[in-house]
Amino acid sequence: MIAAIQAEILAKSFNGLVAVDALTFKVDGGEIFGLVGPDGAGKTTTMRLLTSILEPTSGDAWVFGHHTVKEAEAIKEEIGYMSQRFGLYPDLTVMENIDFYADIYGVPRKGRGERIDRLLAFSNLTPFKRRLAGNLSGGMKQKLGLACALIHTPRVLFLDEPTNGVDPVSRRDFWRILYQLLREKVTIFVSTAYLDEAERCNRVGLIHKGKLLALGTPGDLKKLMEGTIVEVRTPEPRKATDLLREELKSDSVGLFGSRVHVVTLEPDKTMKKAEDILKRTGLKLMGLRLIEPSLEDVFISVLAKK
Repeated sequence: MIAAIQAEILAKSFNGLVAVDALTFKVDGGEIFGLVGPDGAGKTTTMRLLTSILEPTSGDAWVFGHHTVKEAEAIKEEIGYMSQRFGLYPDLTVMENIDFYADIYGVPRKGRGERIDRLLAFSNLTPFKRRLAGNLSGGMKQKLGLACALIHTPRVLFLDEPTNGVDPVSRRDFWRILYQLLREKVTIFVSTAYLDEAERCNRVGLIHKGKLLALGTPGDLKKLMEGTIVEVRTPEPRKATDLLREELKSDSVGLFGSRVHVVTLEPDKTMKKAEDILKRTGLKLMGLRLIEPSLEDVFISVLAKK
């Protein structure tokens, strides 16, 4: 069976600076694959290589068996691509934007209206079809961008940080739409800096400085975590983090929002020591418990080994 996406030792350099460093991976048809990493990790460059926008410095890639360099035109017919700054036209209405992209993709006039109506309903944009794109909220603009990328019924959908800067409710709506697409057998390749979003993917690749650090299901990646996580809750998490880092030399201490995570090989001993440290320094302890690692914990743990 041909992989939906395949990369072999794929690399890209710009003036001697390595942006993508020998990536090798496969994405199966009908899955959501998440490429996850911080800004500057190489996510956008990887996506541009896979969508035939850029040519690699070395290595190869295929989309449903079509080579990204030798068969670039064939690939463009198979894919939908939504970049970080998707090219919506603010002075056109929602309907006019979708119609414009339908023309670009050569979607036949016959049956086009029904397809557009379905996409509008699918993305909850029907009530706004006559609204100018420039007057839409951030979340609605993302949904419109998605509708435009889907107008020609692509087999593979590439989404480059689609929910960046979008409010939590719109992010949740966007992912609900992606799951609906999965049921229609669309393969989705999504890049994100949000590790909580990576938990929603079938498989995840962790990328940093152009290198693929780990690859697998979210569950598989969590098994890479060495040690146990002790979560510390206190009204002064920053102060507690500094204190625990100073005192718990053999453990890894990190601040995760309003919680402090301590990665340790001796959880019972660490919990007792953490309690004693906070009590001694007069910091209030609101809670202390063992928790399952998140992908953020795993990513930090994997980075620490490099």
